[in-house]
Amino acid sequence: MTKLLCPSMMCADFSNLKKATQELDQAGIDIFHMDFMDGRFVPNFGMGLQDFELVRSVTDKLVDVHLMIQEPSKYVEKFADLGADIIYIHPEADQQPARTLDMIRQKGKKAGIAINPGTSVEMIQGLLPLVDYVMVMTVNPGFAGQKYLEYTDPKIEKLVALSKEYKFEVMVDGAISPEKVEQLSKVGVTGFVLGTSALFGKTGTYKEILMKLRV
Repeated sequence: MTKLLCPSMMCADFSNLKKATQELDQAGIDIFHMDFMDGRFVPNFGMGLQDFELVRSVTDKLVDVHLMIQEPSKYVEKFADLGADIIYIHPEADQQPARTLDMIRQKGKKAGIAINPGTSVEMIQGLLPLVDYVMVMTVNPGFAGQKYLEYTDPKIEKLVALSKEYKFEVMVDGAISPEKVEQLSKVGVTGFVLGTSALFGKTGTYKEILMKLRV
């Protein structure tokens, strides 16, 4: 099964983000993953619009935005117009998530939901016909370098089963190590957001690391 390998650009070298983006592009990544936070939905701030514009300007690969913000509908048009290919919202942060997902698709973009570790499948099942991607947070969102939460595994397995009916890709984000890529791809997970557990700050070139993860 094809694995979608998605570097979390929040973990990249910000002293030369352009060079990091170019190197990852040439190494063969699938989707650039970009986190945006408002300090309210999660207690942190992520990347800025200028960072997104820079990454978008130097790659033809897919770029996603993960909106960890309250009222994400207010920003859908902005990111769609800047060239995001996939836009993730948190249903927990939106009064009308179905309407927001429809707005994303109306802009010609792929719609995704990201769900926190404590959010059940039952809570979001009604949205599954409206999405192209479901990203399970395997840490509490907001900070890099946390420990993988094993209790999310049954939820991932449920969503993989549902993905066959509703035709969406299952993604995971949070402390995704090489071992987790191997384990979860066997379960049926398609996409992996890679940060400091598997990609950044590791020995070897990006290309070498990605080749090992694809095996």
